[in-house]
Amino acid sequence: MRMRVGKKSDYAVQLREKQKMKRIYCLLEKQFKNTFFKATKLPGKTGENLFMLLERRLDNVVYRMRFACSRKQARQLVSHGHVLVNGKRVNIASYLLKPNDRVEISEKGKKLLSVKESLKEYTRSGVAPWLEVNPDTMVGTFKAIPRRSDLTDMMDIKEQLIVELYSK
Repeated sequence: MRMRVGKKSDYAVQLREKQKMKRIYCLLEKQFKNTFFKATKLPGKTGENLFMLLERRLDNVVYRMRFACSRKQARQLVSHGHVLVNGKRVNIASYLLKPNDRVEISEKGKKLLSVKESLKEYTRSGVAPWLEVNPDTMVGTFKAIPRRSDLTDMMDIKEQLIVELYSK
């Protein structure tokens, strides 16, 4: 016996969009919700602010700089203390970077095979325009906070649905 598949409710569509974004950035519900409420307090569009905050997270920047193959791996690199920000060890994945922050892999981290493998991807595809990376020294610079239009790989996410979901 087949069930009839009806039209999804607005709530279902909004929830699906939020879940998709949470999974992309590897966040738990509470972390995502806190980030969303931080985004509402910033001036400008909440949806764009949400992307800006998520893209500034240290684990995401480590992933975008190609020091890790996935955001989960980047998060682990950070939590195990293999990442330095402006010369200081930072092991908090949600650490928000500011423009011109210098991100580098520690001496111990440079020996990791996973980091070397990930940097091979850098030679193939490079990094986002708001980042600068020297793959030989494993040092990168977070040049600027990305705008929504810069995030070409996130175009399929409709952040307005997430804003509507939380505004209920």
